[in-house]
Amino acid sequence: MADLPDYRPETLAVRAGQERSQFNEHSEALYLTSSFVFDNAAQAARRFSGEEEGNVYSRFSNPTVTMFEERLAALEGAEDCVAFASGMAAIMATVMAHLKAGDHIVASSGLFGATVQLCNNILSRTGITTTFVSQTDPAAWEAAIRPETRLFFLETPSNPLTEIADIGLLAQIAHRRDILVAVDNCFCTPILQRPLELGADLVVHSATKYLDGQGRVLGGAVCGPRKLTEEVFKFLRTAGPTLSAFNAWVLVKGLETLRIRIEAQSANAARLAAWLEAHPKVARVFYPGLPSHPQYELARRQQKSGGGIVSFEVKGSRDQAWQVVDSCRLLSITANLGDVKTTITHPASTTHGRISPEARAAAGIGDGLLRIAVGLEAVEDLSADLERGLSLI
Repeated sequence: MADLPDYRPETLAVRAGQERSQFNEHSEALYLTSSFVFDNAAQAARRFSGEEEGNVYSRFSNPTVTMFEERLAALEGAEDCVAFASGMAAIMATVMAHLKAGDHIVASSGLFGATVQLCNNILSRTGITTTFVSQTDPAAWEAAIRPETRLFFLETPSNPLTEIADIGLLAQIAHRRDILVAVDNCFCTPILQRPLELGADLVVHSATKYLDGQGRVLGGAVCGPRKLTEEVFKFLRTAGPTLSAFNAWVLVKGLETLRIRIEAQSANAARLAAWLEAHPKVARVFYPGLPSHPQYELARRQQKSGGGIVSFEVKGSRDQAWQVVDSCRLLSITANLGDVKTTITHPASTTHGRISPEARAAAGIGDGLLRIAVGLEAVEDLSADLERGLSLI
């Protein structure tokens, strides 16, 4: 399929990267093997040295994983992709591949809680420091740059407040100083946003979320130009945070339905956000598809829709927020997102519970905040489920 890159995203999602075996199977094959047999000693030597392409050992080369990597790269418009066991492993690999002791990161203060923990409690031990700034203030990003700054890391929309960073503008600021820009594209996926086209150098994914789409497996990925991903691959080959072949196979099948799921979930989220905004027991709604969102116009330029994540503050604090959660009978009380089943969580005590109260306050995550990852159920059923708890406030 030499002309495959010319196809539209919906075609790439079901066709890109497929390699058929001698059996010429129609559905992608699952290669459950730890190692691969060589024709002779000379071929083994060539494979290990990289002189000859081909599979060697499933820690760093497996046909099923390669199919997932090539399909996601095609969707992101990337030259290359390296898959990992989880999204956090992908972030760790990105940093370790391109930074060293003494280097500095500028990152959004609205990052996912585990990413903040990674920066503060693990990367700091290696001598890599991080300065957190407002997601939406480009001047703050520029002011935070030091001579040793090597990376801008952002997640847009942010988790859980759906703040939008101007990827193109931040890329301009970074590239004037030869600083790399990595964007966590978990919330939008390449269906709604392609950061590389906007100026980013690398795109990071937690494939666990929308790329799978049904809450089945963990996975992660880094996409970008080969000159940057080859360093990420070297980290994978040695350190081994490897995506399993089975998980890769599940993710390959998940990508086939990504577009129709994302579009339907985004449409549902827009309707639910409008309902919540009109509710008398809701203080504020955070959703990029609402005109009330502070970065609404930027979101319209940068994303194809508002996405599937809706966060809102109840009128009250933790007790009232927990009351809404505990009253749910349909929504799943879990911190995972991107599932076809709608989930609800209280970020201050779950996803961001390990970061300090000061850091949560700086990120705008209050005790009355709830995050909903909207699935494919009827919006009327979702709103009725939420009404049960909201009516008690």
